[in-house]
Amino acid sequence: MHDDVRKSGAFNPYEMAVQQFELAADKLSLSEDMREILRKPKRELCVNFPVRLDNGRIKTFTGYRVQHNVNRGPAKGGIRYSPEVTLDEVKALAMWMTWKCAVVGIPYGGAKGGVICNPKEMTPAELERLTRRYATEISIIIGPHSDIPAPDVNTNPQVMAWIMDTYSMHEGFSIPAVVTGKPLSIGGSEGRNEATATGVLFVTRRAARYIGMPLQGARVCIQGFGNAGSIAARLFHHEGCKVVAVCDSQGGIYNESGLDPAAVVRYKQEHSTVVGFPQAQPISEQELLEVPCDVLIPAATEGSITAHNADRVQARLIVEAANGPTTPEADAILYQKGTTVIPDILANAGGVTVSYFEWVQDIQSFFWGVEEITHKLEMIMNRAFDAVALQAERYHCDFRLAASMLAISRVAEATKIRGIYP
Repeated sequence: MHDDVRKSGAFNPYEMAVQQFELAADKLSLSEDMREILRKPKRELCVNFPVRLDNGRIKTFTGYRVQHNVNRGPAKGGIRYSPEVTLDEVKALAMWMTWKCAVVGIPYGGAKGGVICNPKEMTPAELERLTRRYATEISIIIGPHSDIPAPDVNTNPQVMAWIMDTYSMHEGFSIPAVVTGKPLSIGGSEGRNEATATGVLFVTRRAARYIGMPLQGARVCIQGFGNAGSIAARLFHHEGCKVVAVCDSQGGIYNESGLDPAAVVRYKQEHSTVVGFPQAQPISEQELLEVPCDVLIPAATEGSITAHNADRVQARLIVEAANGPTTPEADAILYQKGTTVIPDILANAGGVTVSYFEWVQDIQSFFWGVEEITHKLEMIMNRAFDAVALQAERYHCDFRLAASMLAISRVAEATKIRGIYP
């Protein structure tokens, strides 16, 4: 896959995920038999279902749920609502989830789901009907011990509550552990909402120390100002960093002496975008990636950093809060430039780690405080970073290859030990 396909709109995340997998498999000298098992998803469910709209019309929507691998435990992964959802995107995200869970050592396999829809054009009542019908369609493969969904792009704790309620209604009693990222009142976990951004901060601290870069006063650029991006801006600001640029899907803002994230969040709540924030100059999303900075945090969608712009990225450290923001071609350019990239499967694993904590708490009906959760998260993220850094040193490779190798070897080992049934 070449980067020009990204420009023509034919960018395929699944091809990119397989390409990354093959690079790591080559380095691990993985057998062809094992590659055959690991490069394909275990299950791909496609559902077409009718939803009654508020105007009385019926519209049919298409949804997916893909389970990539379940040899290390139940499948785990988010559900996204977007007009851009494709089966290949969902397959790629499910594969990345498998490696993400393995790299931080939590006992899950990878899954992902999505519905092709534009939630911004739907009323809350339409979204509820869509969610409950989609949950019913995929209820044949989800469950607290088989596949546990979570929020993702354009879904939130309320959507998880509807899925949990729908699933529970089918069973006849409450099953909070069927989804994570739920509201606290029905079995959600403390710290879940901030988990991805908190995990990003923990690995950035570790990575900055590793490359000998002080975080105090470091200039940070954040692409994407949704849940992960806006909370990361706040956390890095508290850490003593200067957040110099942020952007959302409408455009970006830049102030070299630093933005006040709390003021930007307030502005975005009022105007639905960061564009036009008074104490900053406007920049495009593309320009944000090339701003002079120490830490760049891509927190938007796949394929942002490509062969076309990688040589213009000026950050010393890239920490991927989003999934798949850097193409393999861009990785090669960045590695040659000496830019350290902390890959998505390590950098944003805080979300799935605290999802795991939520699931454990639901299963045992015993809940922990936010201090305990944050402490456990920091331990897991630091341990994972150290293991990946060691792997990178041992094989003289970048962090993405090191993280992929570590994850793939763990999944391959579980697959080999379990054997093939029958």
